[in-house]
Amino acid sequence: MQFLKILFWCLLAFVAAVFTISNWNPVQIQLWGGLVADVNLPLLLLVTFLIGFVPTLLYNHAIRWRLRQRLATCERSLTELRMPRTDVTPVPVVDVPIAPAAAPTVPLAAATAPLAAPTAVPPGVA
Repeated sequence: MQFLKILFWCLLAFVAAVFTISNWNPVQIQLWGGLVADVNLPLLLLVTFLIGFVPTLLYNHAIRWRLRQRLATCERSLTELRMPRTDVTPVPVVDVPIAPAAAPTVPLAAATAPLAAPTAVPPGVA
């Protein structure tokens, strides 16, 4: 795999060198105040590439740094929660007997009374 990576970078360097040699033409750039700058085309392309690449790279590194800091903070708090604290004396646990709950009292008449009174069926209706 390392060989393929080296081969890729060598091929990319070769293509860049061929592009640079074949396009070594001066380009005129109009600046402020009527100034004109003669810049070689490969240098101009490199500068414009870096103008776009460097801010994105800096932003990416800042985001990664901030996420690493947040992750380190979370890992520290997690290890503090997992480790028992030795500076605090434990509170003694006292066994207190719990009284059994009293059964709800229901009056005897309400417990034995029917839910609905029977209705009389008129004669002839079956």
